[in-house]
Amino acid sequence: MFENVMTIGGPLLLSSNAEIDDAEARLGIRLPTGYREYMTRFGEGILGGTYVRIYPPRFVAGEAMLAEWRLRIDDYWRWDEGQDVLTKPQVLESVVIGDTLDGDELIVHPSNQERIYVLPRHSENIYVAGDGLPAAVEWLCSSGVLTEAFTQRNFEPGM
Repeated sequence: MFENVMTIGGPLLLSSNAEIDDAEARLGIRLPTGYREYMTRFGEGILGGTYVRIYPPRFVAGEAMLAEWRLRIDDYWRWDEGQDVLTKPQVLESVVIGDTLDGDELIVHPSNQERIYVLPRHSENIYVAGDGLPAAVEWLCSSGVLTEAFTQRNFEPGM
């Protein structure tokens, strides 16, 4: 699924299938297609030069992190223009799986565990990035909606 991604540097900080299984069990959802491959093949790091971070399972399913994230979203809600995509209560039920270094957040709602949404930092809209992680990553890098489109698909390990 990520054939066009080249790893630069190392060592890789990979997650195990057991860690992903545990995260899915704690969350009560299956993480989107491609998440498992991404975390077991690339792991923690930044894709696209300096653009996309996908969180490891210990962060995605970390109770404190998820509770903190939901509290922050509740306190600083500003995506009213995107409520036709996801309502505030739906966003507060969601799980954050990554971000961009511009501060845009990638989330998954339990009702459609394949669909990845983006809460942009500089907009009041909510975007559908795609179904499955490969489609969402491609949208983030190529759509030109959140940042100028770019072709670089390098992955640099580290968090």
